[in-house]
Amino acid sequence: MPSTKRTSRAEKQTSAALEPSEKASRDLAHQIAALLLDKKAADVLILNVREKASYADFFVIASGESERQVSAMAEYLQEKLRERHLHPLGVEGQESGSWVLLDFGEVVAHLFFSETRAFYDLEGLWADAPREKVA
Repeated sequence: MPSTKRTSRAEKQTSAALEPSEKASRDLAHQIAALLLDKKAADVLILNVREKASYADFFVIASGESERQVSAMAEYLQEKLRERHLHPLGVEGQESGSWVLLDFGEVVAHLFFSETRAFYDLEGLWADAPREKVA
């Protein structure tokens, strides 16, 4: 039996207003994933955490085969997004290259050295988040 709950005009407007934002953040996540693939990132994954976290809509998780590659991926990502006038709100871990976090607001990129990624297992921590494997 269909629900008889009525949706108010304000709820409809709020819902409609969120859709473009979600599309924009999804597009940014895919741009980030594509740029990481340009630098030969491995196991690129997009997690939709919109319903699970208040601070981001998507996580992009990727691995590098060395700490040097992880740092290079982070530098390349920042350079290419800067060309599009997108700057990270914060960057953590770039000095070490073991785990670099780039916060672009709605999208947070987690770039890991392979062994570090296995240790922290963000995919397991966010196991109930919808995910998309990027080839």
